[in-house]
Amino acid sequence: MSQTWDPQAYGRNGAFVHGLAGGVLELLAAQPGERILDLGCGDGQLTQRIAATGASVAGVDASPEMAAAARSRGIVVDLGVAESLPYESGSFDAVFSNAALHWVRDQDAMLAEVARVLRRGGRFVAEMGGHGNIAAIRVALSAVLERHGFGGREENVNYYPTPDAYTRRLERHGFRVEQMTLIPRPTPLPESGMKGWLGTFRRGVLDGLPTAKREAVVSETIALLTSALRDEDGNWTADYVRLRFVARV
Repeated sequence: MSQTWDPQAYGRNGAFVHGLAGGVLELLAAQPGERILDLGCGDGQLTQRIAATGASVAGVDASPEMAAAARSRGIVVDLGVAESLPYESGSFDAVFSNAALHWVRDQDAMLAEVARVLRRGGRFVAEMGGHGNIAAIRVALSAVLERHGFGGREENVNYYPTPDAYTRRLERHGFRVEQMTLIPRPTPLPESGMKGWLGTFRRGVLDGLPTAKREAVVSETIALLTSALRDEDGNWTADYVRLRFVARV
């Protein structure tokens, strides 16, 4: 399924994504004057934080709506896909990415492009969904979709690799991996809870369903997940697992 994004919904229901990015920003350690690409910059909140270090930052995103939201922050943003970046070879000292790589369809094409646009010795610093990410959510949603005759719609929406698998993939593209860590991160959701999460992060899956079916799929998925991911006070926690790495060309 092709994911679509609504910047306002993302701001309401996905603010935790940039709120929890402190660790990977520290690993980037952007320096004044460095040329940095924020790959999958989204609404530009982290791009803005990188620019505040004095680095020269460009963002790129495949979503016109998200790119427009980032530009409204005064950020230079290009519309483009990770598998075919609109930059000359050796353009950047670092490529940064947070919570975007697991949406990329062709991982090998993307990694080849990142290696190409980095200068020799440049670094690739990123955090993405890792093996086991949102496992309960995926199983519940898949089961409900299957029950309603839409089996397979949740398959291959995202790519959540193990550390060993992604290390090998990076090395095949000429990267030297300096750090690779799988981080379990149970993540409290905002007041909109699981309904808001599904409507934001599975919009591409749900929008393709008839309206009546969509409402049933969401409500039944929430019912399945309640005992596992909602506490007695009604607060939801998503079963996130992140893969964070630093690699150089």
